[in-house]
Amino acid sequence: MPRPIALITGASAGLGNTFAHKLAPTYDLVLVARSIDKLEQLAKELNAQHGAECEVLGVDLANDPSPAEARLHQGDRPVDLLVNNAGFGTFGEFGTLPLDEEIREIQLNVIALVRLTHAAIVPMVGRARGAIINVSSVAAFQPGPYEATYAATKAFVTSFSQAIHEEVRGRGVRVLALCPGFTKTEFQERAAVPASEVPGPLWQTAEQVVDAALAALPGTGAICVPGAHNKAAVVLAHVAPPIASRRLAGFFGKRLSH
Repeated sequence: MPRPIALITGASAGLGNTFAHKLAPTYDLVLVARSIDKLEQLAKELNAQHGAECEVLGVDLANDPSPAEARLHQGDRPVDLLVNNAGFGTFGEFGTLPLDEEIREIQLNVIALVRLTHAAIVPMVGRARGAIINVSSVAAFQPGPYEATYAATKAFVTSFSQAIHEEVRGRGVRVLALCPGFTKTEFQERAAVPASEVPGPLWQTAEQVVDAALAALPGTGAICVPGAHNKAAVVLAHVAPPIASRRLAGFFGKRLSH
């Protein structure tokens, strides 16, 4: 029997790379990112280690996600699992950040994710089989001063994923929003977040986050929040008055920005 196929965006680094390593023992892979050299090296590594057949798509999803959409529509080797991991954040006062980069952030974190989810969900529902993991963040659960655009995009991803989860519930398709907190990847460096100021106990490894997502996928929940401390933060964000939640987030964001 042919192995199932997983398409992973942002596969060249961070959580996407970890998803690829975790899935390669049982899945063939479609690896998507801008850095085709890194993808080709990863594909060789996963094939040698696990026998995974890997397709490589060098695509800038913020500009044109259509090659990845076309692969999701492909009928002869359908994608069984879509991991919408590609995304990035920016950090600082919104008015001081380059607007073009904020718009690009929305295009990648939101527009590309919506387009790929749509491309995947139609054939999955038709086959009554498949799963989608949309990588969000604990930042989704409250406004994010000093990361305003990033938090807003992740709020969209979490709400959107829960809605699609409910629409396809009971039809053989799983949709899961993965909402990690601080994770040891290249994300903080790219977002210019002063990671050294974040206390050690708040961090998780990429392996811990991916393991939590894959453990949650066979279940019935719409959201996976890895780590007890992150779960507690989400509960606090829900029960605290909005002004308190916003002010507290602003306090910590301001401390990190100085």
